[in-house]
Amino acid sequence: MNSNIQNIINEDSILFFDMDGTLIDTDMANFLSYKKAIETIKESDCNITFDKNRRLNRNLLQTIIPSLSLKEYDDIVFEKERNYKDFLPETQPILQTLNILATYSNRNITVLVTNCRKDRANLILDYHNLINKFSNIFYRIESTYKINKYSNAISLLGIEPHSIIVFENEKTEIEDAISAGIDPSNIKIILN
Repeated sequence: MNSNIQNIINEDSILFFDMDGTLIDTDMANFLSYKKAIETIKESDCNITFDKNRRLNRNLLQTIIPSLSLKEYDDIVFEKERNYKDFLPETQPILQTLNILATYSNRNITVLVTNCRKDRANLILDYHNLINKFSNIFYRIESTYKINKYSNAISLLGIEPHSIIVFENEKTEIEDAISAGIDPSNIKIILN
């Protein structure tokens, strides 16, 4: 990918990076944090197993433990965020993307656009010494409806989508980048 990247990035290119699964593999840390939270709140061993093809998230939590009360659900989510720092060593940089960030962060505008909450994103970025690699960082916005993180960043930065190169791993987020006006040929899919 790097030779292909060198052909499309110029000094006017603005690089948008997703974090989870694109820049940093956080799946195991996320899983272990949820597992510990479930065991703490339910006060019993949790027999869920890690599935590299399916990230454990809030929606899946209700599916794998359908008997959860709303309070237990909220408590697990809170506890998961609280204990996430214990599992930072389980997060792994995705070298392909990290190398691109390292190469271009000093000469191009580099923007982190993530659906991760600010506290956890900063925790991960600090752990991997990456927070200073970005010109701008856009975190998850708590809202009752889904916000297109790419449209949001483009609007707040006041830039044109044609100058943006996106690094992303999620199909729905790639669709959001396209709907925000980013040329599909400027979207680099990161397979982890």
